[in-house]
Parts: sequence; C-alpha cells; structure tokens
Amino acid sequence: MHHRWLLLVACFWVVFMFMVATKFITLTFKDPDVYGAKQEPLILTAITEIDKVRVTKEKRLSGELQTIGKSLPEDLVHQPLVHMERLELLRNVCQDASLKNLTHTTVSKFVLDRIFVCDKHKILFCQTPKVGNTQWKKVLIVLNDEIPENVVHDHEKNGLPRLSSFSDSEIQKRLKLYFKFFIVRDPFERLISAFKDKFVHNPRFEPWYRHEIAPGIIRKYRKDRTETKGLQFEDFVRYLGDPNHRWLDLQFGDHIIHWITYVELCAPCEIMYSVIGHHETLEEDAPYILKEAGIDHLVSYPTIPPGITVYNKTKVERYFSGISKRDVRRLYARFEGDFNLFGYQEPDFLLN
Repeated sequence: MHHRWLLLVACFWVVFMFMVATKFITLTFKDPDVYGAKQEPLILTAITEIDKVRVTKEKRLSGELQTIGKSLPEDLVHQPLVHMERLELLRNVCQDASLKNLTHTTVSKFVLDRIFVCDKHKILFCQTPKVGNTQWKKVLIVLNDEIPENVVHDHEKNGLPRLSSFSDSEIQKRLKLYFKFFIVRDPFERLISAFKDKFVHNPRFEPWYRHEIAPGIIRKYRKDRTETKGLQFEDFVRYLGDPNHRWLDLQFGDHIIHWITYVELCAPCEIMYSVIGHHETLEEDAPYILKEAGIDHLVSYPTIPPGITVYNKTKVERYFSGISKRDVRRLYARFEGDFNLFGYQEPDFLLN
C-alpha cells in the first residue's frame, strides 16, 4: 500500500511540473473588424526548455530558417529589405519641411504613457489602438509572467509599466538602448474600426463612449438637429477633420487614443524606432519583430487566418460614400502625415 501511495504522489508531481513548465495563454481575437467576424481562439505559447531543444534540432536538420512550429514564409527572407525601406521612408518624410506640422510632435508625458516597457528583454512597445495591439501586449505579458486574461487592458495590474513611470535619465537610457517598435494600419480603415468598436458594438461595455463622448460630438457636429439616431460615421468624420477638434479632445481625455494620429501617439520622427510593423502584412511582420527583438525562441505570435488583415478597400469606400468631399478632404488633411510616413496611398475616392 505504501508503494502505491508513493507511485501516486510521483505521478501527481510529474503532471504538476509538466503543467508549470508548459504555461500558455489562450488568445481570442475579439475585434471582428480587425480579425474577421468569426472569433478564432488562438494560442500564444511560451516555449519550454524541451521545446527549445526540439526547435534548435529542427533548424539544424532542415538547414532552413524556422519559426516556432512551422517553416518561415518565403516572403520573410526579404523582410530586412522591406523594413529598411520603411525606416528610410520614415526618415525622408520626417525631413520634409512642408509636412513638419503633420509629422512632428513633442515627446510629452502623453506619448510616454503610450509606450509599454518590458525591462526583462529590453523592449519598448508603443500602443496604437485598433491594429491588434492587445495581442502584442499579451506577448510582452507572457514574457514577464502569465496573468489572467481579464487584466490585459488594466494597465495598473498587467505588469507592463509605461515609460512615463521612470525618471528622465531612465527614460533616455531605455529610448537609447532598447528595441522599439509599433504597428500601423491604413489610417482611414483604422478610424472605421475605432468607430465600430467604441460607438456601435462596444464589446467591452465602456458606456462613456456612447453616453458621454458621442453626445458631445453630436451636439457640435450634427447638421440635422432633428435626427435622433446615435452617433453616425459622418458626425465622427466631421469631428476628426475639424481643425479645432482639440477643444473636444481635452474633454474626452485619454479616450482619444483610439482615433488620433500615429504621430500624436508614438512620435515616430522624434523617437528612433527599430521596426514599424504593418497590420496588412502582420503574418510576415510578427515573426520578424520577434526575431529582431531576440525573443523568437521564447514566444510565438498566434496564427492569423489568411487574408484577415488585408486592407478592405470596399468597406472603406462604403463608409465614406455618403460623406461630403469637403469633410473627407479635411479628414485627410489631418491624417496626411500618417499616410505619408508609412507609405499608405491617398484613397481613390479623394482623387476623383
């Protein structure tokens, strides 16, 4: 009987150690506008020591570059050139004096609040909402310690400090020495995603968007005062394109991060970023970012269903079809810096 108990304890211990060694987080892409209407459960796995040995052996045997668990796409072989071209474009546009007001900003506390810090692996990640940022925050969280899913958006509990929480000297040291990256997406498609997420679906039940922010925009920008519907995309566009939008921005506080420019969020002309990923090519960019950050042997990015991140031209044209050219041109004028800095083309419906 004694031996049976010892055997039972030993089996329990083996199972327990296996569970500890193989920790994982289940990721669910919740934004249907970002990752398709169908919600796909995806796994972000922290690689164990056993996995590292297996992957290293596979790399040696195959003689080819490998990502965690699958062959590297052929397109990734050309990634260094793509990213060099993106950074070169960024530098050139930053030096264009005619666009200076649209491409430069102060590295203020507001910007530093957007940058999450992973000291353990010397990484800085600038948050650009509505381009799949939640997944990247989870990547960094896994690298620190596993935490419950429901606190990923709670920046007080998720274990990711903001750059603004450090002293000036510590901030400068991290900006100089750490790997720095952020993700961008077609500016107009991102605005559509923000509108749908905050004012239409509101999946996280954030009532202040509909009950406080929306009424403020409607009161100032709705032309037909007899219209009783909730916030319409036309109202949203008129607000964002208004040169005097800052008056309302101050009232809305940090909630504006979901629709202000990448320039205002991350100061790309003032901070020398290591990599700028594009949402439209995230399948190739994500493994490259992990590799350049030196963490590809520790964590893998979730598999993205093919075509989900591709730019949806039809959707963008549909949303803007009923909006006056004047309002759309004013909107483009505000986001022109983003379009130019990151190589996005001016929409066709503005050229006609």
